[in-house]
Amino acid sequence: MSGWDEGGVYYSDQAQFPDGSPEAEVAAAASRHSILQKFKEFIRNFETERNVFPYRESLVNNTKFLVIRLEDLLSFDSDLPSLIRSSPSDYLPLFETAAAEVLASLKMRVAGDSGEMVEPHTDEVQILLNSKEDPVSMRSLGAQYISKLVKIAGITIAASRVKAKATYVNLICKNCKSPRTVPCRPGLGGAIVPRSCDHIPQPGEEPCPIDPWIVVPDKSKYVDQQTLKLQENPEDVPTGELPRNMLLSVDRRLVQTIVPGTRLTIMGIYSIFQSASSTTSHKGAVAVRQPYIRVVGMEETNEASSRGPATFTQEEVEEFKKFASHLDAYETICSKIAPSIFGHGEVKKAVACLLFGGSRKNLPDGVKLRGDINVLLLGDPSTAKSQFLKFVEKTAPIAVYTSGKGSSAAGLTASVIQDSSSREFYLEGGAMVLADGGVVCIDEFDKMRPEDRVAIHEAMEQQTISIAKAGITTVLNSRTSVLAAANPPSGRYDDLKTAQDNIDLQTTILSRFDLIFIVKDLRIYDQDKVIASHIIKVHASAEAASGDGRASKEENWLKRYIQYCRTECHPRLSEAASKKLEGDYVDIRRAMRQQANETGEAAAIPITVRQLEAIIRLSEALAKMKLSYVATESDVAEALRLFKVSTMDAARSGINQQINLTPEMANDIKQAETQVKRRLGIGNRISERRLIDDLTRMGMNESIVRRAILIMHQRGEVEYQRERHVIVRKA
Repeated sequence: MSGWDEGGVYYSDQAQFPDGSPEAEVAAAASRHSILQKFKEFIRNFETERNVFPYRESLVNNTKFLVIRLEDLLSFDSDLPSLIRSSPSDYLPLFETAAAEVLASLKMRVAGDSGEMVEPHTDEVQILLNSKEDPVSMRSLGAQYISKLVKIAGITIAASRVKAKATYVNLICKNCKSPRTVPCRPGLGGAIVPRSCDHIPQPGEEPCPIDPWIVVPDKSKYVDQQTLKLQENPEDVPTGELPRNMLLSVDRRLVQTIVPGTRLTIMGIYSIFQSASSTTSHKGAVAVRQPYIRVVGMEETNEASSRGPATFTQEEVEEFKKFASHLDAYETICSKIAPSIFGHGEVKKAVACLLFGGSRKNLPDGVKLRGDINVLLLGDPSTAKSQFLKFVEKTAPIAVYTSGKGSSAAGLTASVIQDSSSREFYLEGGAMVLADGGVVCIDEFDKMRPEDRVAIHEAMEQQTISIAKAGITTVLNSRTSVLAAANPPSGRYDDLKTAQDNIDLQTTILSRFDLIFIVKDLRIYDQDKVIASHIIKVHASAEAASGDGRASKEENWLKRYIQYCRTECHPRLSEAASKKLEGDYVDIRRAMRQQANETGEAAAIPITVRQLEAIIRLSEALAKMKLSYVATESDVAEALRLFKVSTMDAARSGINQQINLTPEMANDIKQAETQVKRRLGIGNRISERRLIDDLTRMGMNESIVRRAILIMHQRGEVEYQRERHVIVRKA
């Protein structure tokens, strides 16, 4: 028992005192080193098939970043993905170091300043991860996910400006001028600055005070950083709940790749930060932190909706060209437009032209001519107008759907918003700006307030939106097509009214629409029977069709084809087609003038030079569907036919069509007018039904009496009240 009480110190490893022994540090360094070697091995030696090394090649071709699939990592070494998933903030920097070292070893040596060969200087490589796993719901992200790798999907609603974020902060002591470099935490974290300087004062020297450090911004290192707001996809939000949103922080290569409105799936590290603008009530709560996600990989959900140049595989291009060479390509495309809607062949053709669009032209003097086609559907309720709008919203590469009553001028064009934290004003684009390069669908166009409708005049013709509000004067692009649906003022299309009364929109906005369709709900026995059977069949086979992946594939194919045609093909009119169009336009103008002279009033829809441009755009769209670079005479003929069945038809519609008055009819109408005046004193009122009954008893024809009342109403001698039930005679 000798030496038992020599006063030796016994200790046990306690959990709160971390293991500071040098052996443990050496072991940790060794394990980090072995993992670094594994990562380097993976980048160098992973092969998909014999002698194909995808990561090594992509690193040489693109030295800035490297996209890693976690499935490949798993097949190479089963431990690495679980390490990355459990503590990504430790192992991703290792991975980036490994990538930079591999890149340096793959490059040739270069001659240095002194002439000898030196290792090439390589910048850091950013590692981006992606995987095939399912994203988790934004609502299920909780404390158990903090500093783990998560994958979520959503739609971006806001993107901040790009800021510079320091990775290493350079400090200098204000007393002894000794420099020091402090690393900065990635994401939204800050740098941890030490409180004291470790300089040992010499005798007679003043010791350094507490907090002596001054930041030297010029010598610090920076990377780009941007914050995004990601909102849940609308289809994932539970009933009756508001969508949640999440703050994302992106840096380096991912900055400025995303515009608001894009659907994303992101991989990121779920982290927390101390929010600067935390309210005074939370100031004391040190432990309460805001969550955010540091993005380490992102993919756009459907590449068709992205703003960047779309990439088409060689097979797709071959398939598109083969399809375009068929003679019936135009008919096939029209049959793919809204297949669940029966009939409305002309409207489908117009919608197809709208989706493909004409060609934009920039003239030498800086004037831009629009290439987008605007279509207005006007007509009875339940004629599938809104269904067309919904279909276009799904099919167009970029589309925004709004409803007339619920959208204001600022919501359609752009609004000026004050930032809550920095008190600066900034612009937020509305529907017309978000859909730049796509389609805006406006439902209930007639219910919009007139002052809001004026806001889209400029967007529809000049394709820009000018703003001068709150000290911001700017011009935004809105190269969009507009597809609008409206009802006539009385709800239904009334054949007894003139075209002016039925189309209750101003001439200024009507002339901006290339095609105006009047969609009537005609009661024809055979047609009703076919429509009924079609609708019943759609309802009956809906379940079976939804399980069928073919329909969605067709839709996606159409989307890709439209995008390919819009990016690759910009047709122009041929000489012969130009000559033909010139003659036809002059004839249409002459016919309209003649009609105006005969009826004594101008047409409700004016035929102006804009309509000539509309026919040119339609011809180009028809050529674009066939991937042809020249619009031929047959395209012009089809465009003219479409124009005649839509706009010309609408301009001629209404009561003026039926007035082929014989002298006897004119005489009868005059007599009926006199009787009405006799029956109705100035200022008196009578029910319309009773007045017509009284006059028919006197032996007059009912339709003649109705026409007489209508003509008096047009002249302003009588007016209708109480929804046309009561007639009042005016002075």
